[in-house]
Amino acid sequence: MADLVRTRFAPSPTGYLHIGGARTALFNYLLARRHGGRFVLRIEDTDQTRNIAGAEGKLLEDLRWLGLDWDEGPEVGGPFGPYYQSQRLERYEACARRLLEEGRAYYAFETREELDAMRKAAGGSGKGFRYPRPASFPSEADARRARDEGRPVVVRFKMPGCDFTVPDRILGEVTIGADELDDFVIVKSDGWPTYHFAVVVDDADMRITHVLRGQEHLMNTPNHIALQQALGLPTPIYAHLPIILNMDGSKMSKREKDKVVRGALRGAIDAGRIDEARALDVAGCDAETFAAWRKKKAQLPADALRRLARVLEIELPEIDIHDFRASGYLPEVVVNFIALLGWSAGDDREKYTLAELAAAFSLERIGKTNARFDRDKLLAFNTDGIAGAAPGRILAALRDYFAVHPDSPLAPLDDATLARLVELCAGVRTLRQLEQKCGAMFVDDEALRYDEAAVRKFLLKGEAAGVGVLRNMRDVLAKASDWSSGGLEQVIRGYAREHGLGLGKVAQPIRIAVTGTTVSPSIFETIALLGREKTLARIDRLLARLEPDAGGAQSAATA
Repeated sequence: MADLVRTRFAPSPTGYLHIGGARTALFNYLLARRHGGRFVLRIEDTDQTRNIAGAEGKLLEDLRWLGLDWDEGPEVGGPFGPYYQSQRLERYEACARRLLEEGRAYYAFETREELDAMRKAAGGSGKGFRYPRPASFPSEADARRARDEGRPVVVRFKMPGCDFTVPDRILGEVTIGADELDDFVIVKSDGWPTYHFAVVVDDADMRITHVLRGQEHLMNTPNHIALQQALGLPTPIYAHLPIILNMDGSKMSKREKDKVVRGALRGAIDAGRIDEARALDVAGCDAETFAAWRKKKAQLPADALRRLARVLEIELPEIDIHDFRASGYLPEVVVNFIALLGWSAGDDREKYTLAELAAAFSLERIGKTNARFDRDKLLAFNTDGIAGAAPGRILAALRDYFAVHPDSPLAPLDDATLARLVELCAGVRTLRQLEQKCGAMFVDDEALRYDEAAVRKFLLKGEAAGVGVLRNMRDVLAKASDWSSGGLEQVIRGYAREHGLGLGKVAQPIRIAVTGTTVSPSIFETIALLGREKTLARIDRLLARLEPDAGGAQSAATA
């Protein structure tokens, strides 16, 4: 088996790598590595209407971020290429020609409207629609005449009219009856092969021995086996993986992002925080697409959704691998977690490296039931991963995070400062949380934004007691002789004891003044890192805005 196993991952270039696709790629990778085989990457780009410019590069980058290097495929090459379906048209045409000549396939000329009418008629009779195979197949001359008349000319495969039993390594033997199978299109009217046709030819040409894919493809497999038999091609070993669902049982779909952004935008427009024209400008798409999206009739490109989410100050749900990378998850944690979505080694162990997964992986340990994506568990995995990683690993992860977020205020910092921040923020759950906790310390003073609720609670509440504390602490800090974290701790704690205040009553007004929020490393470390000049300047800036109306009438939103 070690010399025979060849698996493949065959995505379409339609965007970033979905979490389900990543799990499929991982399982194919692990099976190949477990048996010393080959992991093949193939780009299925025959659907010209769905291909997105630049999407292939994103897919490759996502796979490499996960550590799933392919043995054959784009940028690597191999003996059974090309590894792009768009470069294999002559091969598909030859196979289609053979099927036509042998009477195993035939031309069909119906328009979309005619097919819709057939389906409607079938629905009205209470029967499922099956394409009515003609008594005699159209000739080449008929096909040429139909093309000349402007009719769509497709090639349909003639199903043999028998039941098919799929021997599945996960689900067992699954039989699909002949009455559930139909003559399906293998070549579209534009001359491009359909998925079903191209995948069968490619798997055979590329010597694929094992096909691991989602259970949603199970009903396609009889069509593929029928094609393999008609073309005299080998049938690979099939294993249909359990579907990944959210914890509530809903499917993990990229449409979740559209739903979240659409709802937030509706609320922002109703509240007058943004208008339609501004939202359209931020999205950067044409007005027709944007209007269709607002009506739930279209999806926006991923970049448009991210831009809108940033302006609306919301976080998108993580669905694609890039989302988890942008949120500051470690790739080794993501790999570990998705490996457990439907597979286990049969014991209580949950933490694995990629190499350990490859050594333990087997098809027999993949379950039949759908997997649930527990985001809380993934977050706990990532918290442990960050806490247990060596300093050099975390610095490398941060540099990767900054590659996705080059405008992060932490990006320009040197390794020593970053290492110090990691030490101060022990227990952070993601790298984004580290940025959220420390980023405000490294922005320009004028770019600092204040949390309105925090200002009201800790500074303006109780006859602006917090403003008084901040004003007094400004003078105390200005006279501090030791600006180390230890020296500052003595000064701030000393003031709190002298005035009978809890530390929070003193620390929070200072923290809000210097970071804009109530979240940062310890206040002593925070202002030690900021330095005397910047700390005092930020305190002065907030005092200047609040003291003219210390009674609290002024909104901190203007601060």
